[in-house]
Amino acid sequence: MKTYKCEEMMCEGCVNRIKKGLDGAGIKNTVDLSVKTVTIDGDKDCEAAAVEILDDLGFSAVEV
Repeated sequence: MKTYKCEEMMCEGCVNRIKKGLDGAGIKNTVDLSVKTVTIDGDKDCEAAAVEILDDLGFSAVEV
């Protein structure tokens, strides 16, 4: 499990876009707007795919 900081996350709309993108790819995730983090529950391939999806959605994913 890895957690990424996404500073661009500003509102519930952002949370919904992230969840929709990750859920659509079958990636288990937890999004926390209060601390602007996305936690990925999966292997390295899932983590890499999640970072790519976040980037495509316009969110930088910095590992914490």
